[in-house]
Parts: sequence; C-alpha cells; structure tokens
Amino acid sequence: MRDLLGKTVVAVHAHPDDEAIWTGGLLAHLAQRGADVHVITCTLGEQGEVIGEPYAQLVADQADQLGGFRIAELRRSLNILGVHGEFLGGAGHWRDSGMIGDPANEHPRAFISSGEASVQQLAQRFEALCPDLVVTYGPDGGYGHPDHVRAHHITHEAAKRVAIPRILWAVTSREDLEAGLATIKQPPSGWRLALSGEIACVAETDLRLHLDDASYAAKLEAMKAHATQLWIADGSVSETNPEARRTRIEDPDLVPAIFALSNLIAQPLLRTESYQLGAGSRPESNDPMAGL
Repeated sequence: MRDLLGKTVVAVHAHPDDEAIWTGGLLAHLAQRGADVHVITCTLGEQGEVIGEPYAQLVADQADQLGGFRIAELRRSLNILGVHGEFLGGAGHWRDSGMIGDPANEHPRAFISSGEASVQQLAQRFEALCPDLVVTYGPDGGYGHPDHVRAHHITHEAAKRVAIPRILWAVTSREDLEAGLATIKQPPSGWRLALSGEIACVAETDLRLHLDDASYAAKLEAMKAHATQLWIADGSVSETNPEARRTRIEDPDLVPAIFALSNLIAQPLLRTESYQLGAGSRPESNDPMAGL
C-alpha cells in the first residue's frame, strides 16, 4: 500500500539509536506506505557507554571517538528503516550533553545550551521539508535525559514558526510495558529484571500503532545496527559485541524479542509503539496520518 506518496514526516531525535528505539516501527511503517521520512539527529551521542569489549575504549573519557563511530551505526539503521537522515547543523555541530551532572553539560557545544541557534536551524529544515507530521519526545524527554528535553523544546519552538499540522510524542504505554515485562521470566545471563517503576512509561496514550511483521522486523534490525548501545537476546553476535545472549520468552506473539541498554536491564521489544498528541488534531484512528 503506497497511500502516503507526497506526504512528508520528520522525526527529531537527540542521539543515534533513539530513532530506532522510540520510533523505528512508525518510521518504517510510514516509509513502506510511501511517505518521505526524515530523521534529524541533534548530537553524535558522544557520551554513550559501549556494550562489547572491542570498542569499549572509544568512550568520552578515554579515546573520545564514540561519536564518529555512531555515525556509521546510525547510517545503517536509517537504511534499514528506509528513511533519510541528517544531523542538526551538520555532524558534530552539537555535542551530547550527557545526563544531569555530567561534565559534558559544560561543553561549549553541549546541546542543552544550544539556545536560539538550534531553534533556527530546525525551523529552517522544517521550512525546507514542509512536514505533514513531526515526531519527537514529550516535555520530559521520555525519561528525563536533558538532550531529549531539549529536542522537545526546540521542536515546538521551531514548529511555532512553520505550519506543522501535527506533532506526536513518542511514549511507552504502561499497560503494554507491564504486559511485556511479565513475559520475561528469566533474564539472559548477566542481565536483570526491571524494578517496579524503573522504566519510564505513561498511563494515557492517544495513538497505539501495532507493528506488522515488516515494520517490526525493520525496527529490530535497526536496533541491532546500534550494537554499541543495544544488546538483543536473540543469539546473534557482531564485530562490536561478540557475546551472544539468549532467553526464553513466555509469549513470543506479544514480545518476539528482548533487549537491553548498557544498564543490562531486560526490556521487551514490544509489537506496539505508542504516542501522545503534542500539537494539531488528534488522529481519527490509530493511523498517525489520518485526517492530514
């Protein structure tokens, strides 16, 4: 079905891998329907940790080469999703600020201190792309990361200067998350189960997209492209992370795969993605493009 030819969608994300984790299914789904989908990434994710020993010393307080490495991971992810990508202001213009209290907060190019310049940069891209739909995070950035919060802020500030019909915020549904976590009876070796309330989620959503097989497969492979940041417990290995992890899933129809970030908390890779309305009219159905 190519019913979205002529439509444009822009997702604004803080770091490489956010496009896959938060919105990979949606972006793949819309691209498969013919939409012109763009991802604008605001930093290189320089402050990230690294999963896997081969590239562990690329981190910021050692070689400080992780950002450049993650460009290639992002490129692979975007190719899998079938979307276009660019960095806000160009690759390396803004730096990953890290979490609150990270010394990177004080870096002269820290994204959290990007001010009016980043708003202008994004508004210019909105003017050039004329998106029918923009996707980003909610006011809390999804889980409080300062760069996510900043991405939300500049998206809405830039949208005030350009006619954006609708903005959606990527969120995690509490109902879906709890159902997914319940399927993880035994986490993979070295991983652990999430504590109550440890994974950010919301009680109310405006749109719940069930991922078909093609969209889910694209999201899974896009996440695997970010091997320094994400570990998928499907028995696979890579040059970046040569250690495999496996697990038994109680309900593979509900949760086909399990993943972890560098904190090694087992999370369900859900068959759904959820969104809240950030601006514009509420979709008439669970189709994010309905009514546009």
